Amino acid sequence: MWIPIQINEQSAEPLYHQIEVQLRALIVSGQLAEGTLLPSIRELAQSVKCSVITIRRVYQDLENEGLLRTRQGTGTFVAKVGDAMRDLHRRSAVIEALESAVDAGLRVQCSDDEMMEILRDVLQRKRAASSNPGGGA
Repeated sequence: MWIPIQINEQSAEPLYHQIEVQLRALIVSGQLAEGTLLPSIRELAQSVKCSVITIRRVYQDLENEGLLRTRQGTGTFVAKVGDAMRDLHRRSAVIEALESAVDAGLRVQCSDDEMMEILRDVLQRKRAASSNPGGGA
């Protein structure tokens, strides 16, 4: 099974974090359904071109969060994600992204009003683009 994970080698974010954030988002959004068998640690490491240790850490972290479960001899599967857990992860993903955006705004000395205006503009543009796929956004 191929999992759509994109690695940015220029990012300051550690590789395991980039993979973990994307895999978590795929699970929480339901794009990887409950019971889906994930690639072996070795297979995923080869497909994203990283070490087995990196993927082992990602799988272990997500298992500790209750998003994955491993059965000896069978593999690693997507666990059942309850609505409360799904909402918590959805919110924390958005909060993390917004905190990064606010940090960027503060670095260039944007006012609160400017940042709110930028957020509204980006949201409006993204909503328009998603309601008009392929329509020159």
